[in-house]
Amino acid sequence: MKIRAYVLLVSVAIFIMSADFKNAKISEGITPGNLAPRIEFLGSEPTFDFLKEDGKYTLLQFWAAYDAESRVNNIKFCNEIKKLDSNQVEMLSISFDEKESIFSETVRIDRLETQSQYQDKQGKQSDLYKKYKLEKGFKNFLIDDKGVILATNISADQLKTFLD
Repeated sequence: MKIRAYVLLVSVAIFIMSADFKNAKISEGITPGNLAPRIEFLGSEPTFDFLKEDGKYTLLQFWAAYDAESRVNNIKFCNEIKKLDSNQVEMLSISFDEKESIFSETVRIDRLETQSQYQDKQGKQSDLYKKYKLEKGFKNFLIDDKGVILATNISADQLKTFLD
């Protein structure tokens, strides 16, 4: 009798849990498996939504001229993405330099393609900086065409591996 009750209890528990998962939605966040938070400022573009469903990945790279490591990573990613198929991945690179002159000169000196480079002039005070929790350092995010974060803090060398 105890075995029947146990089997019935386990069956009911499995049924209830499976019903919840069907209605569950992916939540917005900054860890792999989460939906990437929308970006709502980028100059002429009022918003940047990662949900495209065009088969293209997006590499979201945060950097600033005053942070040498993030700046070097930005250059490496730009160079790596130039080598890859443009139908496979695009880059969205956001600087938190507050002064336009510093941002523009860094982009020029680093020989970056301007169409993938954006500036958040509010710097560390911006909502975007806080939303992506960049207080502990600049990060990058590989995002699929459904807006889901696949990986964070990858290197330029790892990018091709993730795309294969």
